[in-house]
Amino acid sequence: MIYQEINASGNFTSWETSKLNELKEEQISTDLGQSLLFENDSLRIWEIFLQPGERMGFRKIINNYNLVSMGIGLSISRCEDGSINLYKFNEGDTFFINAANESKVQDLENIGDLPLYLNIMEFKSFYITCDEQIISVLKER
Repeated sequence: MIYQEINASGNFTSWETSKLNELKEEQISTDLGQSLLFENDSLRIWEIFLQPGERMGFRKIINNYNLVSMGIGLSISRCEDGSINLYKFNEGDTFFINAANESKVQDLENIGDLPLYLNIMEFKSFYITCDEQIISVLKER
C-alpha cells in the first residue's frame, strides 16, 4: 500500500461544501464498512465494496482494526482535521490501525478505475482480567 498526504491538516480550502456540511451536521456513522459480515464479543468483520466514483460517508473510528485489500485500487480519505490522504492498494496489502486511544472521523472515496474491495477486522474494546492463580502459572513457565 502506498499512502500520501495530499492536503495538510487544518486546511479546508480544497474541500467541497457538501463534505464540510456533512461534518457540521454530524452525519457520521460508527460502521467501519458497508456490510457487517460477522460479529462476536471480541470483533467485527466488515466489507467495503466501492465502484469507481463511489464514496462511503464519514464514519467515526474508535477501535483498532486491521484492513486487507482484496484487489488493486486507488482511494482518498478526508479526515475531520482537514487532511486528505491518498491510498494506492495492491491485492493482499494489509495494515493495522491503532485507533483505541483516540477516535478519528474520516470518509473513503474510490477515485480509481476499478472497484475497491476491502475487508476490515475491527477489534472491540474489551478488558482481560487475570486472577492470582493464572498469573502464578504464567510466571512458572
